[in-house]
Amino acid sequence: MPGRPRRRPHRKRRRRPSRSEAIASTRRSSALSPRNASYSIDVRLDADSHTLTGREILTWRNISVNPTSELRFHLYYNAWRNSDSTWMRERALTTGGRPTPRPAEDWGWIDVTRVRLLGAEAPVDLSDDIQHIAPDDDNGADQTVMRVPLAAAVEPGAVINVELEWTSHVPRTFSRTGVLGDYFFLAQWFPKIGVLEDDAWNCHQFHAGTEFFSDYGVYDVRLTVPTGWVVGATGLERERRDNSNGTTTHRYYQEDVHDFAWTTSPDFLERTATFEHPTLPAVSIRLLLQPEHEMQAERHVAATRAALKYYGEWFGPYPYGHATVVDPAWRSGTGGMEYPTLFTAGTNWLAPLDVTNPELVTIHEAGHQFWYGIVGNNEFEDAWLDEGLNTFATARVIEATYAPNYWSARYFGGFVPWVFQGVPVSRATDNGLAGYRAAAESDEPATPTYRYWPGTGGSITYSKTALWLHTLERHLGWATLQRILSTFFDRWKFRHPSPDDFFAVANDVSGQDLTWFVDQAYRGSNEFDYGIESFTSEPAVGTGYYQDEFSERTDDQGRYLTNVVVRRYGEATFPVDVLVTFDGGAEQRERWDGRARWQLFSYEGRSRALQARVDPDGILALDVNRTNNGKSLEPRGDEAATRWALTWMVWLQDLLLTHAFFI
Repeated sequence: MPGRPRRRPHRKRRRRPSRSEAIASTRRSSALSPRNASYSIDVRLDADSHTLTGREILTWRNISVNPTSELRFHLYYNAWRNSDSTWMRERALTTGGRPTPRPAEDWGWIDVTRVRLLGAEAPVDLSDDIQHIAPDDDNGADQTVMRVPLAAAVEPGAVINVELEWTSHVPRTFSRTGVLGDYFFLAQWFPKIGVLEDDAWNCHQFHAGTEFFSDYGVYDVRLTVPTGWVVGATGLERERRDNSNGTTTHRYYQEDVHDFAWTTSPDFLERTATFEHPTLPAVSIRLLLQPEHEMQAERHVAATRAALKYYGEWFGPYPYGHATVVDPAWRSGTGGMEYPTLFTAGTNWLAPLDVTNPELVTIHEAGHQFWYGIVGNNEFEDAWLDEGLNTFATARVIEATYAPNYWSARYFGGFVPWVFQGVPVSRATDNGLAGYRAAAESDEPATPTYRYWPGTGGSITYSKTALWLHTLERHLGWATLQRILSTFFDRWKFRHPSPDDFFAVANDVSGQDLTWFVDQAYRGSNEFDYGIESFTSEPAVGTGYYQDEFSERTDDQGRYLTNVVVRRYGEATFPVDVLVTFDGGAEQRERWDGRARWQLFSYEGRSRALQARVDPDGILALDVNRTNNGKSLEPRGDEAATRWALTWMVWLQDLLLTHAFFI
């Protein structure tokens, strides 16, 4: 009879650290980030045929709690392989349903020709197992996500090395990457691994209304281009080698970043400068400038310094020590975009000094080094966490550095500017009030960004977020909001925060439960709109029964009865003040919780009321219609006309600047 099997002593199962705990543990080392997705890349540009030929070795560590039996990669250039990709289909929704005609040479793609798993033994070729999948919409024509099955699972904490070889055709510019003449700007140009979260791979298809999400690592990249061409890239150049075939190889290296972009052209002018500050680290600034914009070099540098100064003081220091600013070629479509340690600005040949062009775009993209570069949110799902925060901060820097600056319009295809000296740009304008007003109910911000309606998603991502942050600034005070943002920056730098992480910080730092506001501004799409519906101030007379006798009450006491009806026109609610100003300067201020549809405020006294305003201090920056916020009983013809003219001019200003900013 076989013996009874012996029972093994019970052992408490060791809990695997979560992804967040794994990331946090790396912060105790000298590395700034987890460095779990690092790349060594060799790539050669054929400038004549617009092709890239590349080889990369990805060193990847599984920092999730679960093993994975597959890898997923982004192949972004395949968004422009044909008009049936998800990116092209979504873009067509905003262009009348038809793709923009392009000649064959203007399209782009990326073909992975080899995938090998490297190890102590012979490499394992995985090329035959490559699959293109569409996890978001099951679009069989979309090839922007590549799946590679593995024979053996990668356990939590394990490290693998994967070799990939590929060729790409660089398109005429799509989505701020591509070629125009001898100017190349190359972003999202290599096979890039997705993010393995604790529950699954986060590797979305490329969507027309979203940007990117990836893990941090070390990039060691060798770029081979025609000799004599200027190169700018993420990181610092460590080596330059001239080859015998008329090319030069530039080696760039950068630690603790989650992306790598580069540019090259024979036409760039190079300028250098330094940012210095008594309490912040010094930063070397390299500017690659178009020759026709040579006179604007100092404006780009000054704007970059302003961003590094205020973002550093308000949120936290810039850690890399260097930044490259690229002035893109005219009509290349690559302006206004951010990448780690490198960003593109955008300007015009004629740029008046009292208009913030190129300053606004330069500050905004420099600011993305903090919100996106250092705090690495998921831009596919929660783009507002960088775009919205950064739009808000950009407007504050502009206000602190360049006020007053003036609204301008451009004519003859944007070539000739005209400055309206009497119309200064407000912070509400730079926060994108007009864009939000036009699209206020188009989507709930809590909707994953890639599911936004493509035509209006930017207004929700950028403008609405900036406006509700502006509202919180006025509601809580700048000192409190600044502590919220700096605490969020410190807790989540070199990590991947979620919206709930931000709101938890906001509640913690403010000492308030802000759920009532978050539910409306973030989880809802209702409009905020308060106004004065009626306003009267008349002698306190009356007719009827007084003290059981029919009589008329006269105003022989010189008293006035003032009635103010305040109405909530929108569905969203917010506490507001109501201010009534009387003849002689006396004021009466009331606090209204704003929940009812309307509220009557009545006053009886010896002074006639002159003005009534709801939200007189402009706390509710989200209010979609401030023209109904006040009424006056003593309008003068010329002043009333001027006030309405300026109101409509500001609306027009908001609209034009919002469109110009997000093009």
